[in-house]
Amino acid sequence: MEEEAGEEPGFDSTPAPRVFQFYHMDLYDSEDRLQIFPAENARIRRETVQAEVTGEPSGEGEGKDQRDLHEDVGELARLYGLEDDHEIGDDEFVDEHRMRGSGYPPYGMKRTDAAGEQSDWRRSTEAAEAQELGYGGWGLAGQCQDLREAYRYTQGRASEEYECYVIPEEEDEEEAADVFCVTCKIPVRADGKNFDDHREHEVTPLNKALESAKEEIHKNMYKLEKQIIEMENFASHLEEVFITVEENFGRQEQNFESHYNEILETLAQKYEEKIQALGEKKKEKLESLYGQLVSCGENLETCKELMETIEEMCHQEKVDFLKDAVTMADRLGEFLKTETDGEISAQPDFEDQTLDFSDVDQLMGAINTIPAPSAPVINPQAPNSATGSSVRVCWSLYSDDTVETYLLSYRPVRDSSPGKDQAEFTLTVKETYCSVRNLEPNTQYEFWVVAQNRAGLSPSSEHAVYMTAPSPPIIKCKEIRSCEEAALVCWESGNLNPVDSYTVELTPVETPGASGVTESLVGIPTCEALIQLLPGQSYVIYVRALNVGGPSARSESATVHTTGSSFHLNKDTCHPWLTVSEDGFTVVRSERKTLAREPLPSNTRFTRCVAVMGNLIPVRGRHYWEVEVDERVDYTVGVAFEDVPKQEDLGANCLSWCMRHTFASSRHKYEFLHNRTTPDIRITVSPRKIGILLDYENSRLSFFNADIPQHLYTFSCQLHQFVHPCFSLEKPGCLKIHNGIAKPKHVTFY
Repeated sequence: MEEEAGEEPGFDSTPAPRVFQFYHMDLYDSEDRLQIFPAENARIRRETVQAEVTGEPSGEGEGKDQRDLHEDVGELARLYGLEDDHEIGDDEFVDEHRMRGSGYPPYGMKRTDAAGEQSDWRRSTEAAEAQELGYGGWGLAGQCQDLREAYRYTQGRASEEYECYVIPEEEDEEEAADVFCVTCKIPVRADGKNFDDHREHEVTPLNKALESAKEEIHKNMYKLEKQIIEMENFASHLEEVFITVEENFGRQEQNFESHYNEILETLAQKYEEKIQALGEKKKEKLESLYGQLVSCGENLETCKELMETIEEMCHQEKVDFLKDAVTMADRLGEFLKTETDGEISAQPDFEDQTLDFSDVDQLMGAINTIPAPSAPVINPQAPNSATGSSVRVCWSLYSDDTVETYLLSYRPVRDSSPGKDQAEFTLTVKETYCSVRNLEPNTQYEFWVVAQNRAGLSPSSEHAVYMTAPSPPIIKCKEIRSCEEAALVCWESGNLNPVDSYTVELTPVETPGASGVTESLVGIPTCEALIQLLPGQSYVIYVRALNVGGPSARSESATVHTTGSSFHLNKDTCHPWLTVSEDGFTVVRSERKTLAREPLPSNTRFTRCVAVMGNLIPVRGRHYWEVEVDERVDYTVGVAFEDVPKQEDLGANCLSWCMRHTFASSRHKYEFLHNRTTPDIRITVSPRKIGILLDYENSRLSFFNADIPQHLYTFSCQLHQFVHPCFSLEKPGCLKIHNGIAKPKHVTFY
């Protein structure tokens, strides 16, 4: 597309020439390039072009093909937004000399937007397609040559101000690396001259190393994304707490201000009332004193007037004096009869006034009065939040309530449903979490929480069920079976309730070269696991049980050796006349009499043949063990399928392969029985220790004299399923099994 260039620092304002954006991809030879012309029309277009070049007629459809070609070109122009542009000609492309002298950035160095980049890429692709098909109608053949020249020019002219996307050269196939040296961590050509330097190093195919590196990067990216999610959740929770605290203190500040203003108004009202009461009391007292003062003044004036009248009477004549004295005596008598109040009606002292501040006290107390909190929200159980005897319970309070303490109550859940009659326990805590201890393992508990403050209790939260982690499993050491490449580990759950899964942890026994790194096998649904191991090693094995509460503690350890096949005798298949030792490697038939009553037929226990079976690890491979025997004991050793008839002798059917020894009259007789047939083989040296090699790969069962490296006989067996070792004693005696030993050298040839 055509675009106007703005003024850039370091360039003049002359309009910039048309530019193209070069991308880091092969526009000419890549099989994944954009297919401009539809595939169904490619053949017709090529025939049309060839006809135009050679001048040969194209037949009756020549004019129609030419019209179809123009229509396709017009459709492509509309598709790529070129219908509004004028026809692109050779004269619109600036050659290399004009580019160098104009002061403008060369091709591929002008910054364009996303639309411009896409358009330039499409235009370059159209030029490439046009060149391949030989079209010149658009002038794209010459334009592509100019683009290549501009590309070569821009390879050395990229700058910091402009980005240059170039087409990389194809890597030389002869020099490409095809292996990866793990030791040096570099790719190496397998047939190159530098491969000798890495011959002693660990190498791997390059594709495998690339996939391994990608897988490791994906794992790290997954861990990083998980950590980012956890941090985002934690940051979101902190933000909620921050906002809640800010809102709570803001509301508390508003409450304080409101109570303060209310107290000030009450005090002002009390002040006005007391001032008014004091004024009225003052007025009343002053009026009383003033009236008493006026009365005293009047009495005083009367006394003065009487005194003056008496003095005047004393200077009169006797006759006049006597006349006036009688009148004055009457007046004095009346005046003296009048009682004069000599007590002050109002005392000058100020009487203490009792002020009633009960309203103010009530308002002051109301400052700390808060409503009862709302119901808390108890959180679901978090992964790995429990142990076998404790669980961590968390809850939240999304309102602005003030809480002093929380009451956490719980009770066990029986029969997978919340129990109503179970004993309840309550804990008082101050935080929004609590670790409840002294619980039963692998048990569900129902929790609910109540918030409280001085105003009262909140409603109860919703009930949530939490579960404690399981008890450690118990490894069945006597049922562990192993060979040189694998081990079958069995254990008991150790819990009454089911668990979700189990995890097996393997730690190599410390040896001078062992790393001691613990490996884990997770998500095991049953109580056994077949584990692939390295030969000739010793491992310490632990088992954990898991549920929604988390993993249990480690089980007791068990040791597994991969020096050879190892198994124990299965007591469930043992005939009643035989006794299996505690270690599970020795079977004994005593001298006691036979049982008074024959044992009942059974599908798992031998009833007629006095035999016992061993547990063999179900792994395809080669297994070897030895049996220590007595020369004077009648015995049978070999292998049999699990469904071999327990009422028949070993070797008397097609489901068992055995070696039988009978001793009579100082003569030893050896038979190799299968389906009641035996080859004519005589053994001159009686073995004291018999070696047995079970080869699943080649379907063979071989017997050896382990005292002297002597091959006795080999069966060709049809082992369509796994077989078990079998041992039988026809007379009193014992057999001792030696397993977990390495195969002797003479055995490897069979």
